[in-house]
Amino acid sequence: MTWFERLPLLLLTVTLRYFVIAGVAFFIYYKWRRKHIAWRKIQLRFPQKADYRREIGYSCITVVIFALVTVVFLFTPLRKITWLYTDIKQYGIIWYIAAYPLMFIVHDAWFYWTHRLMHYPPVFKIFHMVHHRSTNPSPWAAFAFHPTEAFVGAGIFPVLLLLMPLTPMHFVVFFLVMLVYNVYGHLGWELYPKWFSRHWLGRWINTSVNHNQHHQFFKGNYGLYFLWWDRWMGTIREDYESSFEEVKSRKGE
Repeated sequence: MTWFERLPLLLLTVTLRYFVIAGVAFFIYYKWRRKHIAWRKIQLRFPQKADYRREIGYSCITVVIFALVTVVFLFTPLRKITWLYTDIKQYGIIWYIAAYPLMFIVHDAWFYWTHRLMHYPPVFKIFHMVHHRSTNPSPWAAFAFHPTEAFVGAGIFPVLLLLMPLTPMHFVVFFLVMLVYNVYGHLGWELYPKWFSRHWLGRWINTSVNHNQHHQFFKGNYGLYFLWWDRWMGTIREDYESSFEEVKSRKGE
């Protein structure tokens, strides 16, 4: 099969994955349990239906771009310049396991620095403004990017392929975890416990409150999975921990 023939199948896979994961989160938190947990929502108000439609629309464009970039690097002559391999024995089981966390460390650095660049005013309108129209995001906003930003986000795929030896299974897990954490980051509710943001380990892990603040205030909190770049670069919001604790300390009626 040519890359063009493989594109529809991969596109269907990526689209279904988005709608299933984001859809389940939306159903649980915005439909089924909404009345019972509304007081725990990070921002107490809810988005409008038009916001959901916009987020889904741009996310559908994003999954097309993600699928296109993937098939181009996997099923065209470009594959020959990558480190992609299929036999685990080729690099050993130790590397196979170690590559998983390393992928997320590299992706977090890629995301942080490209994200900060897209907040540079001359660049913001071209790349990132669409995503920030969700000032109070829902799970559907996980992939709600302008096409220009979607290509930047998809850039992590060739970066990883050109940087280190990886198998197709590495990417299956990688893209699944990436989507799950993106949905959590845009969920609108915090799932970690109250003490997490000040814990010796938790203080380095990104949270839904942290990313929600980024959408609400547009400045600071640029990380994806981790907070070390934000802490090292001084871009974490000063009110992050107090806001996290406020959300987790609320008492329902």
